[in-house]
Amino acid sequence: MTQVKLTNESVRTLPAGPKGDAIYPDADSKQGVPGLYLRVRKTGARTYVIQWRQGSGQRRSTVGKVGVLTLDDARKKARKLLVGIDEGNDPIAAKARAKVSNKLLFEATAKDYLEARAADMKASSLDQCRRHLQLYFKPFNRLAVSKIDRALVAAELRTIAKARGAVQADRSRSTLSAFYAWCIGEGYADENPVIGTNKASPDIGRDRVLTDAELVTIWNALPEGTYGRIVRLLMLTGQRRDEISGLRWSELSGLDTEAAAINLPKERTKNSRPHLVPLSPQSVAVLSEVAAIESRDLLFGSGEGGFSGFSRCKERLDADILKRAKETAPDPAEFKPMPEWTLHDLRRTMATRMADLGVQPHVIEAVLNHVSGHKSGVAGIYNRSTYADEKRAALNLWGSHIATLLARAEGANVTMLKRA
Repeated sequence: MTQVKLTNESVRTLPAGPKGDAIYPDADSKQGVPGLYLRVRKTGARTYVIQWRQGSGQRRSTVGKVGVLTLDDARKKARKLLVGIDEGNDPIAAKARAKVSNKLLFEATAKDYLEARAADMKASSLDQCRRHLQLYFKPFNRLAVSKIDRALVAAELRTIAKARGAVQADRSRSTLSAFYAWCIGEGYADENPVIGTNKASPDIGRDRVLTDAELVTIWNALPEGTYGRIVRLLMLTGQRRDEISGLRWSELSGLDTEAAAINLPKERTKNSRPHLVPLSPQSVAVLSEVAAIESRDLLFGSGEGGFSGFSRCKERLDADILKRAKETAPDPAEFKPMPEWTLHDLRRTMATRMADLGVQPHVIEAVLNHVSGHKSGVAGIYNRSTYADEKRAALNLWGSHIATLLARAEGANVTMLKRA
């Protein structure tokens, strides 16, 4: 190793070695930095490097190119790096992490995430995640996951909200946050850029129970066709949206008998348990309006999946409800719109009103396919009853209640069935 005083002039003129690279230490006793070297390649390339001992070996890392960095700049940078090494910060490891991080583009990493989650996520949930990550966040595809910051996420969420609605923006936000939590666990990112971003829609309390009048208003405002039938079935059965919108003919039995029922396999339920849903005469009447399509098992929607487009249809329904309310308001000056509601409120409303009608809590849980209360823990292990008869009585009672509300709204003088 040749001992030569480095200057801004000499670093440009010192030769390579006779057989290859030459290494020149920064040997200036006053301004030099121990551990800083000039490396001159046989090709003529010149770089500043630092070298330090680690264990029984030597490690070397590039500081910068001659011409890009002056000698003074190289010395300042070298001092900082060497101090960092003393504190345990390895520049080689940092560069390796940065290199890996830059290769972890959003598109490829999202694909890996979806493959990793496929085994423990239901098909409908996986499809939703795929749509959010691969379609809604497509502008991120060529960006490294570690380089996407909060400002970029917030801007894209605003774009999604404008194009697809606030609900879709918030669901996409949740999907992206879960994706980044996984990335952190895999070491692909250090932070979740979704944290701190704003939701597109206001927080709506999860305790909304619709009044009888609101149930009638919704029922009467529903359009003819697929969306109207799905929402009516949601109101009558209390099941989850995707369970009804993805309903299959092979899951229906006894529609022409008093034993009519939906038989949901465990693959289609949230708790991965098969679920029997007895159908009231009112539910059977709604299903009788659905025309079967040859070679298609799904009742609703088109293509490979069940019905989609809930956000758009819900917006139209809300607009129609508002229009009807304004037209029938006795005093326009005191008009108040129907408070905001969601399809899931129909499920909560049915459970609450069933209790009011005298249905026992464990039967309501069975209708909803909840694994809690009477079916959780040790009690659930020994209690294998599906309460099929009790569920049928409860759902028939609820169907009769809805029919009575609708009849009364039309001016009929009717009496409710006896409580369960």
